[in-house]
Order: sequence, then structure tokens, then C-alpha cells
Amino acid sequence: MELLQKLEILADAAKYDAACTSSGLNRSGRPGTIGSTTQCGCCHSFSADGRCISLLKVLMTNVCVYDCQYCVNRRSNDLPRAAFTPRELCELTMGFYRRNYIEGLFLSSAVLRDPDYTTEQMIQCLRLLREEYRFGGYIHAKAIPGADPLLTQQLGLLADRLSVNIELPSAQSLALLAPDKKKQAILAPMGQIRDGITVSKQELKVYRHAPRFAPAGQSTQMIVGATGESDRQLLALTQGLYRTYRLKRVFYSAYMPVSNSPLLPAPQGFQPPLLREHRLYQADWLLRFYHFQAEEILDENQPYLDPRLDPKCGWALRHLEHFPVEVNRADYETLLRVPGIGVKSARRILAARRFGPLNFQGLKQLGVVLKRAQYFITCSGRMERGLRVSQDGLLRHLVALEAPNLAQPEWEQLSLFHGRCVMNWTQVSYLYDGSLAGFLTCVFEAYTHREEPADFTPFDQACASFYAQRSVETDRAKAQRVYRSLEAKLGKTGKDWLLRGFLTCLPDRELWLWRFLRLGYKRGPDFARDLTHPV
Repeated sequence: MELLQKLEILADAAKYDAACTSSGLNRSGRPGTIGSTTQCGCCHSFSADGRCISLLKVLMTNVCVYDCQYCVNRRSNDLPRAAFTPRELCELTMGFYRRNYIEGLFLSSAVLRDPDYTTEQMIQCLRLLREEYRFGGYIHAKAIPGADPLLTQQLGLLADRLSVNIELPSAQSLALLAPDKKKQAILAPMGQIRDGITVSKQELKVYRHAPRFAPAGQSTQMIVGATGESDRQLLALTQGLYRTYRLKRVFYSAYMPVSNSPLLPAPQGFQPPLLREHRLYQADWLLRFYHFQAEEILDENQPYLDPRLDPKCGWALRHLEHFPVEVNRADYETLLRVPGIGVKSARRILAARRFGPLNFQGLKQLGVVLKRAQYFITCSGRMERGLRVSQDGLLRHLVALEAPNLAQPEWEQLSLFHGRCVMNWTQVSYLYDGSLAGFLTCVFEAYTHREEPADFTPFDQACASFYAQRSVETDRAKAQRVYRSLEAKLGKTGKDWLLRGFLTCLPDRELWLWRFLRLGYKRGPDFARDLTHPV
């Protein structure tokens, strides 16, 4: 088989391995070697589905003795098979590196013959790269569960990062879908790698030229959606793995239907749980950087993450007794719990308030996302001017903020025989400063967030509302963008009518002008000739 054919087969077979992480390692090039790696090095480029493409991600072989039902390379699957020799893969890697196609190698493998033989082939390949070709770039290698610990030790001395895929979240799922694999066989090399990294760090303190074992740490990956475990179970397992094995990352991979096994979801009409995968990554971020516990994010009463909201907003809505938070007095841990305040902005708040009290404009300049945070904070004891919201209204508003970032339903061709098409936008009451620029800013925000204004109220006339209320600060740049579009969308006559209408004192003028503007945007400049339309 030609080398190019092997590459096509084995690169395609490796696409389900998650590798979108930075190298986590800083090593400059040395005389007589080729390549280097930096902490931001290997993953600066991503494919459309979010996976890293800066590594040569490939399998040593897709010939496997195991028959895992969820795996495309399972023994019973009828597909083209191939295997690289260590020399072939080395030459391929160096050729791609010299052409600047890649910055490193991500090497995994199916189990050929047995775990020991497969690991030996991977070691031989990496040894050729490191010693004969003097390759100093980043290498991420998958350790094979069940291999001899001495072989895993040798693999860790040649690779920058090791990973052992835990695959499925429970021993029951593993026994059902991958009976050839055992939970203890997967966890044993993870413990060995953890201990090897600890010993290596101690040796480096004594002798700085001591060999380094997996200096970029270890990671793992689990499949989401193939079995019935809840998000609560997945996060509890993730938290345990971080604490027990000191992992750098836990990757989640939405199950892709690659099998017709009755033990798995039927492929017909199955939608990979990509949004669930995304929410789990967000919750994972809360565990790693925001000092949350898995038990806080989800509990027995709510075992799944709300797909409409990011997990931090979901937690805040369920614990409104902790809010609002006074940003001029709250400690770092409390600030991290506020939606819209991240790690960097929390540190900036602590530094900035040493020089004086902060207000909402100052928080915006510090990088706080006020469109979320404004509902959960006070500045000097005061909430944002004119802000009034109920718990239900707050939920609707936060869901509306998330909606533009989520996948939208596919549009269908309209039919005369179907019901009337209604645009399902969230209704929101807008508070603004009463100026024309403020009104045009509201128009910009309405289209951006897919919101249908229920009314427009100046700040000094704010009152309680049945709708979620949103305070909109005048943004000249946004207002200018809307203003420049008026003549093209409404025509000179329509633009003139809108500007004159804003100067009147008619009740609900903004709401009528909003409807007028929407009609013009939809139908174009000729709409002004239709004097029979109620708007």
C-alpha cells in the first residue's frame, strides 16, 4: 500500500481523538536539533468543528484486536486497514514539519496483536524522531492500557504529553460496550504517569539535566452520549480524576454514530450531543479555574446542565440568595461566582478598587461583561440605573443572550397552506436615555440579540414591568451603524418620517417607530408608498 493511502486511512481514523490543547510546555530549540515547542505552540489553529489542526494527528495502525462497540476501528467493522512502520511515520512527520505544515505529532493507535507490541512500535517511532532525526518539537502520545509499566515509562521519556483515554464514564458501561477493557487496566497507567511526573520533578531539582518524564502532563478523554450517564455523574468523575491523577485536561467527545449496535443510540435521526459537550467544557472550566465543586453545579434534583444557559448563569439563577454582590467589598472567591466576571476581570477589580470605588462604567472598562453581571452586582450599594427584573424575566433575558451563539434551526420554504410564520423573538422592555442615539442603539441591540421590544422607557420614567427589563447604554458607534442604514433600507422618505416621528410627543412613539423600521427593513424603500398599512 502506498504511503499516501496509509496516511488517508490512518489520519481519518484518528479524527475522533480530541487534541485541541496547547502543548503546555516551553522548550527552545537546541544546536543540532530541529523544532521547538512553546506553551502556546501547537494549537493556534483549529478546524471548523473546533478541533486542532496544527498537529499531525494520526494512528500507528487501525488494525485492532478489540471489539469496542462505540469505536470505528473495532475488530468487527468492515473498513480499510493499514499500519505505518516506525520509519515511515518518522519520515512523514519530518517531511510535513520541514514544509511548515505541522508543529508537532499527536500519535495514537489501535491495539495491534497486544498492548505491549503496539507500545513497542510507538516507542520505536518516537525514539527515531528524537535520537536519529533530532526532532525537538511537541509530541503527544496515547499510552495503551494493559501495556507493561516499563514500556509506558519509556514512552513518557520520549513524549511531551501522555494521555490514557478513560472512554466511558462507568465500569458498567465499559463492561457493556467494551468487554475487552477493564477499569483498573485504564486507571493503572494514569497512576503510573502521575507518579512518574512527580518523581521526574524531584529529580530535576537535584540535577537539571535529568531526563524529563511527560513534562507537559497527562490528559484523558471520555465519550458523551453513548450511554445513559447524567452530566452530574460526568462532572463528579471529572472532579475525581483531577484530584486523584492531577490531569491537565479532561476532554469530552460527543458520540458520533459509527455503529448499528443495539447497545448504542440508533444512527437514524441521531443528533450528536455537541451542545451538551460544549456545556460540559464550560462546567469543566468552572471546576478548574473558578473554584466550583461538582456538587454545587449539579445535584440530584437537577442532574443535567441546562442547554439554554452556560453553567455559571444556571448556578446563579438557582442561588439568587447569594446576590447581589457588592463589587467594592466582595472577596476574590465571591467575585468569581458572578456571571460576567472572569478570572482576569476579578483580579482587575481587586487591583482597581484600591484607588477608589468602582462604578458600572469602570467595570465595563475592566472587561466585565455587564449584560450578564448587571443583574447580580451593586456598586456602592446601588444596582444599575432603572434595572428592575424578576427571576422569570432574568431567565428569559439570559437565555436571549445565549441564543445568538447557539445553532439555529434550519429555515424552511414558506407555504401558502401552512400557518402564519411568527418570528419567535424574546420580548424585552428597554430602558434608555431618551435620545435618538439611544433609541438607535436599542434597535441595534434588538437585532443583535433577537429581542422584540415590548416598550421603550427613558431612565427617569422607569417603573415595574411584566417583561424582562434591560438597560441599554447609548453607544455612538452602534447608533451610527443603524443611522447609516436608514436611507438604504427605508429610502429618503422613510428616513425622514422616522426622524420626524421621534421628535413628536405621541405616546409609545418609540414602539411605533420600531414597527415602522422593522417593516421598512423587511420590504425595502417602496414600503413608504403603502399608505393603507396600519403601521
